[in-house]
Amino acid sequence: MKHAYQQPFELTPAADAERFESGAREYADYLRTVEGRLRLDLAWENFRSAFAENDPGPDAATIRGALAPALDLGCGTGALAVRLAREGRRVCAADTSAAMLEIAAEAARRERCDDRIDFYRLEAGRAAEVFDARSFGAVVCHNVLEYVSDPGAVARAAGRLLRPGGVASFLARNRAGEALRDAVKLHDLDSAARALTADSVRESLYGGPARLFDAESLNALAVEAGLEIVAVRGVRVVADYLPASLSETDELYARLLAFELRLGSNADFVPVARYVQMIARAPAR
Repeated sequence: MKHAYQQPFELTPAADAERFESGAREYADYLRTVEGRLRLDLAWENFRSAFAENDPGPDAATIRGALAPALDLGCGTGALAVRLAREGRRVCAADTSAAMLEIAAEAARRERCDDRIDFYRLEAGRAAEVFDARSFGAVVCHNVLEYVSDPGAVARAAGRLLRPGGVASFLARNRAGEALRDAVKLHDLDSAARALTADSVRESLYGGPARLFDAESLNALAVEAGLEIVAVRGVRVVADYLPASLSETDELYARLLAFELRLGSNADFVPVARYVQMIARAPAR
């Protein structure tokens, strides 16, 4: 497998992509915190559950004859791409950041699944310029829509690249969850009030703007892309407000994860989660 920066399909990154270059290692560290692990694990379990019910199954185009190939749009440090590859899928992992892709390639080699992952440096909204239509059984796009100039273009690209019956997963920062966090955790009512109507907030890790979404806005993107909604899930409903003692061991973390999965699948709690996850399917044709 070639290193990320040696891939033949390199498109011009977004103008503000520098923050993802300089913050790549910090992001990798964040994913090892309880909050980072939960975001990754919850979104992964939600996706796997939906995909199990909608997987179009293997066919002649599946490179390794196992599961349908997957595309990770905005793969970051590769945590999700590695999980997909370890299931036996062929994975295309794309990101604008060379630093992120280097870390992702390191992770793939470390987990001995680098022979199943190809890395591409490109903007998520231009993925349809690189990959053939209906190439993938799954497209995941987690925490990317907050940072791109045109979220609709990303959703439309995912819709064009999915096979009939294929599943897409979008995860984005939730407006109400942002307001609740500012009020309950930071005790900043002014910031919470602004978040209720703001289009974006300042990202603490990268130091730039991050667009806010909700279930309705993600639903609209998916429908515009020609996708059918399968499920809406909340990710991290209460974990951000709990003491560290409730997740300090593997057993306690597993208990918290299970509880969050229950809350996130309950329609009453989805609106106040820190992140909202939209899982959609390409119509069977």
